[in-house]
Amino acid sequence: IMAAVTSLGLGKTMEKKLHSVGIHSAEELLAVGSKQAVFQLKTQYPSTCVVILYHLEAAIRGLEIKQLDDGCKAELKSFFNQL
Repeated sequence: IMAAVTSLGLGKTMEKKLHSVGIHSAEELLAVGSKQAVFQLKTQYPSTCVVILYHLEAAIRGLEIKQLDDGCKAELKSFFNQL
């Protein structure tokens, strides 16, 4: 059985949004990755901000958002700004 997205430390609201773009489990989020997930979210929810990408990446890595290093955040931000 697949684990809920919330098992990665993401909230219910984010879980609902991920479900709406076809990501239904922690395993699916891990397979898709934070960048593809945020791309899908931004397509459906234009107000999606870069912090969502940080949250997804941190969740995938099993970290708190504040534990993402600056290099990682800069790389994610650069990706996000091109969406």
